[in-house]
Amino acid sequence: MNWHLSTFLPSPLAQVVSALSPTVWLIIGFIGLVVFLVMFAIFARYARLWIQSVSTGARVGIFDLLRMTFRKVNPTVILRSKIMATQAGITEEEGLTTKALESHYMSGGNVPLVIRAMIAARKAKIIDLDFKRATAIDLAGRNILEAVQTSVYPRVIDCPGRQSKRPTLDAVAKNGIQLKVKARVTVRANLKQLIGGAGEETIIARVGEGIVSAIGSAVSHADVLENPDRISKAVLARKLDSQTAFEIVSIDIADIDVGDNIGARLQADQAEADTRVARAAAEGRRAMAVSQEQENIAMIEENRAHLVEAEAEVPKAMAEAFRNGRLGILDYYKLKNVQADTDMRESIAGVGSVRRD
Repeated sequence: MNWHLSTFLPSPLAQVVSALSPTVWLIIGFIGLVVFLVMFAIFARYARLWIQSVSTGARVGIFDLLRMTFRKVNPTVILRSKIMATQAGITEEEGLTTKALESHYMSGGNVPLVIRAMIAARKAKIIDLDFKRATAIDLAGRNILEAVQTSVYPRVIDCPGRQSKRPTLDAVAKNGIQLKVKARVTVRANLKQLIGGAGEETIIARVGEGIVSAIGSAVSHADVLENPDRISKAVLARKLDSQTAFEIVSIDIADIDVGDNIGARLQADQAEADTRVARAAAEGRRAMAVSQEQENIAMIEENRAHLVEAEAEVPKAMAEAFRNGRLGILDYYKLKNVQADTDMRESIAGVGSVRRD
């Protein structure tokens, strides 16, 4: 019996089919083979992933996997992330859809890290972390999984930091004694302020400032040594974790040592400076006195010169008196006798230091 395709078709369609040439049938057969091979290749490539999706209830179809390939999205990453979330009890009603995972992947986010962080937060039962906030934190450049782990297991930060050039925080009490302190700050990640919040460096800087201020307000260093917890209480009362990505759990003083007597050193330096100022002032006064003495000596010499000049006029006046007849020879000898007597008396008295001509 000879069976033909036209036998199973309606009469008009059977006429069209019977009119087709063998070449057309060859082309149709080739196209059908290509379509079959393409479908078989797609099924072979995504069969394993599709079977995993069906068996785990991830609800990712084979055409969804094909669409991811065309959008340059790694279907393996998306499917495994969806499977992890589904197995952990995170459903699509919470915003964790396949399209949301694809969108985060295409935005440059780390999809597996976000899912692992959400699972860790769900298992901890003390952190409220939804998919929208987790993706926002991840795209902001923060390590969301590390943040969740820090929220569950608080982290200890050394103050000053390990990268600091100084090993201790140095502060001076009101009595001038220096104290050297090492502190450990226990912090927990604050997921609500993780985006835009200050980091670890800010916490270290604020705690260091608070410790220095608390020690500086103490009347004596002995009070701080007696009750080191007063530093912790004073620092915690200042709310140093405001606008930061962390929540300060506690501040513990790990080590405290007595340093130098800064007050005494400052007083000694001030006394030395005052001494130098006094010496400079005394030297100035001495210089002024020497200058005044030199001026007086110069004045004495000037007056002495005037005296010698005036005495030089005496012989001229006497000669003029002789010529005019107002002075006689006897008067001149009497004057000489008086002068000689005066010189003798001065020599006897020992005060004739100035020789008269």
